Amino acid sequence: MSIKSLLMPIVTQHMLGRARLLRQRERSMKARLRSDAPRQLHYFHQADDPYSVLAAHSLAALQQKYALQILPHIVSPPEQAAAPEPDKLQTYSRQDAHLLAQHYGFPIFPITGFALQPSAEKTEMANRLLVAAMHMGLFIQLVDSISAALWDTAQPLTEQTATALGIYPTAPELTASEMQQANQLRKELGHYLGACFWYEGEWYWGIDRLYHLELRLQDELGSNEMSNNQSLLYPPAAELAQPLHITQPPEIDFYFSLRSPYSAIVAERVFRLGQLAGASIKLRYVLPMVMRGLPVPANKRRYIAMDTAREAHVRQIPFGRLNDPVGRPTERGLALMPLAESLGRGQDYVLSFMRGVWAEGLDAGSDRGLRNICERAGLPWDDARLALQDDAWRKTAEANRLAMSALGLWGVPSFSCAGTAVWGQDRLWVIADILKKMAGKDKPLSKQVEPTNHQE
Repeated sequence: MSIKSLLMPIVTQHMLGRARLLRQRERSMKARLRSDAPRQLHYFHQADDPYSVLAAHSLAALQQKYALQILPHIVSPPEQAAAPEPDKLQTYSRQDAHLLAQHYGFPIFPITGFALQPSAEKTEMANRLLVAAMHMGLFIQLVDSISAALWDTAQPLTEQTATALGIYPTAPELTASEMQQANQLRKELGHYLGACFWYEGEWYWGIDRLYHLELRLQDELGSNEMSNNQSLLYPPAAELAQPLHITQPPEIDFYFSLRSPYSAIVAERVFRLGQLAGASIKLRYVLPMVMRGLPVPANKRRYIAMDTAREAHVRQIPFGRLNDPVGRPTERGLALMPLAESLGRGQDYVLSFMRGVWAEGLDAGSDRGLRNICERAGLPWDDARLALQDDAWRKTAEANRLAMSALGLWGVPSFSCAGTAVWGQDRLWVIADILKKMAGKDKPLSKQVEPTNHQE
């Protein structure tokens, strides 16, 4: 075992620990109080990003409820290193944002949803209008109207059509300068996407993560200031809790990587969903992006780790004492997938591996660590050692990647069920809704639940 493998679990347990995060929040709050500064929420908006359309729509409600000073910034799309499949990302973002808009009861821009990506010309004009609105202090009031005009495929967006908004677009040179400064600020603060919120040292991407910000703000304000207004504007979707009775349950394809922290915190949840619905889970393992030659920038890695820790905490999933399985540990782990499935222990093995490397700091690159993972999952170590010599898993992993790509997806975890494919551990509710419909449940889509704000 290398020094790195010995130290990494100790370091990550500290860096991703809840106690450290809460201390950072407290220090930030005390520094603001000492300077008598207002609560400032920085918001980074990308005009042609559907997630930004939804995020911007949330600003008015957030400002009103939490007395925030909101500082908007207009940014460019992420660099290719942070979004290696830009065309697929655009297509999927439009579909997913439409789904989220329905889920949260947001108005759709335009009525048809996000059917087509706006042209470069329209996007440039929208940016000029957004910068103008920002300078006038009217960003929150006008952003919805500008978004609607940008995404309306039936109408042009010109200086003449902008007159109805009561503003005049800034010059292209000034707009470009403002956006360059915003891009630099976003980079310095440690992010790479649009639809991002930054509050006193912590990032929240998209409306999916605003509940973390809301819980934090409610803690700061306290029960007296919040009074009876402690409900969340954007609570996360509830997990399925009761068994479903489906005559012919569908199969759920679960695309995952052993090196994906988001896969780690959703594995047990998707297996439980399958049990409750009587649906079989097809384990579709793939190699991680970085092992397929796709770069993962440092700021992206940091945000993913921090965000996973927050999500795991809310769901009470062990996470944070990790031993990154990139490279040989992942290859060894995948080499044992065929054996695990042949013994009927596929799910047990996935859970054991994920818990081992992401919560217990086990080194899957060592025989000692991998043996521990195998034996508690019911895999005989002698059989496992033989299976490590077989590379047949590589063809399966590549076939799974191609199947995932054919669905228009490129990242994990992803799920496919009954003709619907979604990406992200926070989209498991979509699959649950499909299963509830099949069970004939006459309930509204995606019943929501507010998480307990644990502060241990």
